[in-house]
Parts: sequence; structure tokens; C-alpha cells
Amino acid sequence: QMELVESGGGSVQAGGSLRLSCTGSGYRNCMAWFRQAPGKDREGVASVSNRGIFTNYKDSVKGRFTISRDDAKKAIYLQMNSLRPEDTAMYYCASAPDGCTGTWAEHTKYDYWGQGTQVTVSS
Repeated sequence: QMELVESGGGSVQAGGSLRLSCTGSGYRNCMAWFRQAPGKDREGVASVSNRGIFTNYKDSVKGRFTISRDDAKKAIYLQMNSLRPEDTAMYYCASAPDGCTGTWAEHTKYDYWGQGTQVTVSS
């Protein structure tokens, strides 16, 4: 059974930083981070293509978040800096067998998901 496991979530004050990690047997071509806040839809945060050649970001996190991958470790990371209270959410790792195309932010593209890690940013 393919799985993905996230870690690194926690509680920080606004302006702080966190680094999320995701690894597991579900590691594949297109890897992405999504997040979901209570009462809101799941939204794509960032994606990274095979070998890290291409990355995509949600507009509101550009310049603050950086996604990366380590194929040798079958792991992806999300470095989150200058965190804001509106970044508070459950963060999920996801993978898809095809490339990270223009549809990278659509959750239906991904068929393997982690259990999530909570990020809470206080003002």
C-alpha cells in the first residue's frame, strides 16, 4: 500500500518559520503540498516536478514558501518563512504519476495523500 507521511508542523507566531517534510512509498513524479483550513476548500500551495525542474506556487505564498525535493531520500520539503495567521491550516502532501502541469492545484489530479500535519500561526 502506497503511503505518504508528513512531519514538521507546529505552532509559531506570525513572522516565524517552519519546515514541512514528506516521505514515503507514494513518492512519484509530481509532488505537491495542499492545505485546508476549517470550513474552507482544500487548496494547492506548491508543486514540484520530477527532478525539481519546475515548481508552482499559490500566489499568496510566492516569495515566502519554497518547495524542494530529494529524489535519493524520496522526500519533499516545504520551507515556510514569514508565516501569517492566514497560513493556519492542515497541510497535506500529495503525489501524482504524471507531470505537474497547469492543473497542479486541482486536488483531483492526485491519488496518494498523506494524513496531514497541522500548522498554526498566531498573531
